Amino acid sequence: MKVLISGTSKGIGLALANHFLKNNHEVYGLDILPSSISNPNYHHYQVDISKKETLPDIRDINILINNAGVQNQNDIDVNLKGTINVTKKYAFQKEIKSVLFNASASARSGFEFAEYAASKGGVVAYMKNVAVELAKYQATVNSISLGGVLTDSNEPVINDKESWKKIMDVTPLKKWMSLDEVCDWVYFLTITNKSMSGQDILIDNGELNLNSTFVWPK
Repeated sequence: MKVLISGTSKGIGLALANHFLKNNHEVYGLDILPSSISNPNYHHYQVDISKKETLPDIRDINILINNAGVQNQNDIDVNLKGTINVTKKYAFQKEIKSVLFNASASARSGFEFAEYAASKGGVVAYMKNVAVELAKYQATVNSISLGGVLTDSNEPVINDKESWKKIMDVTPLKKWMSLDEVCDWVYFLTITNKSMSGQDILIDNGELNLNSTFVWPK
């Protein structure tokens, strides 16, 4: 399969690129930063996805994973408009098999920063539109809304005992996702899954949906 992943220089995107390469796929990466991957089946393009004129011409992509994103840095332009640019450029063609959007638990809760939450909420809404448009190709289109993930960018809270305790106090499963877990979910949704489409999957160790409190007099 020809797999295109945005945001492959670090974190989730880097892990995904390596995971698909390990499973013998040809991977194309888009990122504003250079790549550390050295593999003959990996092709890296250093571009700004918010500027659609910079996107390279890559034909017949089978799997598109919209992963690139920022926080408090032109969130709407990159997370939403940039994602739309990438999708329009590569997904709307007959060889497409699956499109996956990396949204956020913030798209459900509205928590975190205002423009970030709004941009990710827009990603989920756009995903549903794309699912309808690509159904004629029998392509699956979904999004994942992740809670906490163990990445370098989250180290300020992971390594701060007080902050970490506050997070774990409201996380029923008392953990965050590893990058390997994220890769397993993404691979299942884009390669194994052939029938589920138009869905946003919340994966947050129960933080949002399992925190209800039932009160009743004794």
